[in-house]
Amino acid sequence: MSLDHPRLKPHERLAEMLAEDMARVGRTIRERMASEHAPRIPEVTAHLVEAGGKRIRPLLTLACARLCGYSGEDHIRLAATVEFIHTATLLHDDVVDESRRRRGRPTANLLWDNKSSVLVGDYLFARSFQLMVETGSLRVLDILSDAAATIAEGEVLQLTAAQNLATDEATYLKVVRGKTAALFAAAAEVGGVIAGAPDPVVRALHAYGDALGIAFQMTDDLLDYGGTSGVIGKDVGDDFRERKLTLPVIRAVAAADREERAFWTRTIETGRQEAGDLDRALEILARHGALESTRATALDWAAAARGALDGLPPHPIRETLADLADYVVERIS
Repeated sequence: MSLDHPRLKPHERLAEMLAEDMARVGRTIRERMASEHAPRIPEVTAHLVEAGGKRIRPLLTLACARLCGYSGEDHIRLAATVEFIHTATLLHDDVVDESRRRRGRPTANLLWDNKSSVLVGDYLFARSFQLMVETGSLRVLDILSDAAATIAEGEVLQLTAAQNLATDEATYLKVVRGKTAALFAAAAEVGGVIAGAPDPVVRALHAYGDALGIAFQMTDDLLDYGGTSGVIGKDVGDDFRERKLTLPVIRAVAAADREERAFWTRTIETGRQEAGDLDRALEILARHGALESTRATALDWAAAARGALDGLPPHPIRETLADLADYVVERIS
């Protein structure tokens, strides 16, 4: 299949360009998720890893390394590292959120139990650090360990901000930068670092990943209110049922009249949700243009991601990364 096949989505074009590298990443993941003494570890990990997903984060590491002219082996380890960190956070998130579906399948905590999900997530975090160390790069270790800490910090901040109608857009952005954008940024940045790219290029890759991750998460938050289960891989309305203060709700609350604020207080702050409440929430969001304004903000972040790549040399991978920034928001339509 041609690399410029018009029907391929940007992440699919990247996967085709980097097919050999991605196959090696897959082999590394399968090797490193094995456990001689605890067979439940590969069982739980395989359930999530083999469920599919776009693999955007490891693709970013591979793509940025290749974009910067890298020809060694360590980008494979780093891409696997990034996927392990991501998978570990998903296992933990599903326990925290009491989720029942992930990537269109029952969650690991539903099929096994919370203890297994937490402990296997811990194992994957440990494996990720082993892979980082094998690159022999202290700078890479610094970037990815910082990202792991930032992700945990973002998740804890989300816990404290959840169900609190006083949560504002600045706090929401901190949460998004922590729980999602940090790993996007690190995945892109370490690709440049391992390739020995100049600092301005490494900073550009970090900025690209940061903006891409923010656009990605904002779009996910939109899809929860306007997508389909097949697109988002979980049940539509999960964020509402979990009483999360995402950007559309934050903006609707800011514009709410007394009756609407009472609705948000009942459903989000106190958690007394009734049949028909999701439809009512959608009506309020539509009335205040909260979904449209959130999409516009996500598009602004996608444009920032594209702009971060402007100073990099022309390359098919660079153009595909730019297209990827647009695609993460276009998933809405």
